[in-house]
Amino acid sequence: MSARTFSVGTDIGGTFTDMVVLDDQSVLRLFKLPTTPEDRSQGVIDGFKLAAEQYGMSLEDFTRAVRYFAHGTTAATNALIERKGSTTGLITTRGFADTLAVQRAMGSWTGLDSESGHYSRRRNPAPIVDRRHIVEVDERLGFGGTEVVALDHEQVRAAARQLREAGVEAVAICFLWAFVRPDHELAAAEVVREEWPEVFLTLSSDIAPVIGEYERTATAVVNSYLGPVINRYVGLLERRLRDNGFTGDFTVMDSAGGVMDSAQAADRAVELLASGPAGGVLASAALARRLGYPNVITSDMGGTSFDVGLIVDGEPLVATSSVDGGYHLAAPRIQITAVGSGGGSIAAVDEDGVLVVGPESAGAVPGPACYGRGGTRPTVTDADVTLGIIDPEYFLGGRIPLRRELAEEAIGKHVAEPLGLPVDEAAAGVRSVVDNQMADLLRTVTIQQGYDPRDFVLFAYGGAGPAHAYSFAREAGIDTIVVPYTATVNSAYGAVSSDRYRGVQISDPQRTPPRADRPAEFLDVERINRTFGELVERCRREMGDHPGLRTSRLLYFRFRKQTHELPILVPDRDLTPDDLDELVRQFHSRYERIYGEGTSLPEAGIEINTFRVEGRIPGDVSAASRDWSEEASTVDAARLGQRSVLFGRQRLDTAVYRGERLPRQADLAGPAILEFPGTTVVVGPDQHARVDGEGNIIITLTDASGAGAAR
Repeated sequence: MSARTFSVGTDIGGTFTDMVVLDDQSVLRLFKLPTTPEDRSQGVIDGFKLAAEQYGMSLEDFTRAVRYFAHGTTAATNALIERKGSTTGLITTRGFADTLAVQRAMGSWTGLDSESGHYSRRRNPAPIVDRRHIVEVDERLGFGGTEVVALDHEQVRAAARQLREAGVEAVAICFLWAFVRPDHELAAAEVVREEWPEVFLTLSSDIAPVIGEYERTATAVVNSYLGPVINRYVGLLERRLRDNGFTGDFTVMDSAGGVMDSAQAADRAVELLASGPAGGVLASAALARRLGYPNVITSDMGGTSFDVGLIVDGEPLVATSSVDGGYHLAAPRIQITAVGSGGGSIAAVDEDGVLVVGPESAGAVPGPACYGRGGTRPTVTDADVTLGIIDPEYFLGGRIPLRRELAEEAIGKHVAEPLGLPVDEAAAGVRSVVDNQMADLLRTVTIQQGYDPRDFVLFAYGGAGPAHAYSFAREAGIDTIVVPYTATVNSAYGAVSSDRYRGVQISDPQRTPPRADRPAEFLDVERINRTFGELVERCRREMGDHPGLRTSRLLYFRFRKQTHELPILVPDRDLTPDDLDELVRQFHSRYERIYGEGTSLPEAGIEINTFRVEGRIPGDVSAASRDWSEEASTVDAARLGQRSVLFGRQRLDTAVYRGERLPRQADLAGPAILEFPGTTVVVGPDQHARVDGEGNIIITLTDASGAGAAR
């Protein structure tokens, strides 16, 4: 009989560290424990210890039995937001030292960029590269790749020495037309490594070979700024695991839709800026396909934030760029929008007497007041405890008992007294504010993409999400909610079940003149096919020519002289002129779907700039099944009793069930509370819940006859 083996996925958030373990029979167990902010790798080891205890094994025996470990992390995001990256230098083309400071000035001054707001409030981000650490060198390529000014190797050598003496730890090299021809950047890198072998080095032509010198420079600089941080963090975690006997594969969740080998994580640190939330969206997409829901809004409410993504026609939406730490980055990622509305978000009454919730969070330390760890300011979790939503004795399965009197004291002092309300009404107000903030985000994310939220199913997960989804989904007009059985650790499950992934891209601009009847007459189809062929080969090479590799192709279109692009999926073969004309028609159709009928401008002409190939190697983790060992024979056998819960202004006697004991196909009428070790699911007074064969909970609005509303 072969030895037992495991696959483990983890996701470290600001408040909790989540972990899933799949055994060799694909039976899944879920774990949730407080994050250890002073050393986040310790939280992972704590999770391994907890899992080892449940399996009746020592830590060393369990760790040796783990054949695959996948990790989602906020380490990159935290380092960028908190400006705790490495001291970074930049070597760039003479005349372009101020690219990072200038950014895209026009969009900021006119207020066209949603991140900029009104021009009077626009501020440049806190710099991550000191101006003294930006060095210009003589070199210049033309837009077609011809050499205009030769690279001055001695200036590069002097720049490396200058930056090294200044205490710089990491360097980015970004030359003006390097995405067309990387020769000068590659030659400069050789010189820098001769002088400074140990330096962490990023080339813009490698990390972001796309048009747009600002975005390319910012992406390269951020990658160097974060690379040593990620190298130390991943290295420490891997050493701790190896020291305890781990000999398996170690991967890290990236932002664009898969996992990369841990050895690649530091070199591509900028691709980890949405590492954790991306896993939840990928897990949701796989579940949505099994359940037959093509269009899904994913909502992850953890302790610190509320993250929303979209799945359309079965696939997560991917953004071609993002704004992180105040910089615009050319790093494609699963499109996720977040607000500071989590279980640990702090509630307060401002100077105008208005109740506000978030974005400040109590985090894991000291945490909400009810944790009894020194926190005195009220949070959303304190409101949930005060209202009877969360059982103080069963938080995290009873491993962290909560103190209701501290929650009531904090809400009374900071919310109820300033507003002149009873404590329970003040707590209900906190929930109402945070639920409306989340509903607003659901509407914003869908409508801005040209969709109606009422046409979507909501997937609710995260430790706090299932307790609030019944309310914020209703506010957004959504009548079906799915709480995955992995809800409390959905992002960790996404990490361990995701494909190996690599995306490669390059810019090769082409355009048509205005009023072109047949765009393909002005686009070089042979050049397009050649570019895609080179990218496919590069993707295969970087993924080790794996026989299971699947590739897909994307071409990014925009109108002439516009800034923003839209990706269009390209057939996986050599294109014909007719194919190009059809792709242009798809671009116009998608543009009008997003921005409204009549907004497309065929007479303006189109441009193609960015070519992208995405490669996937299917993960070897089989579809997981829930552990049904605690399943009760009937719904009544899973019932714990009832308690009084305040829904809005109405206090109702509410049935309470042990969630993991509910049998398959169980039917429940609201109001009801389903308590799981890592989360609490609330079924509203006008809702109906069903447990499906996988253990997912499907919540629907109840029609006038009392039956669940069908979609």
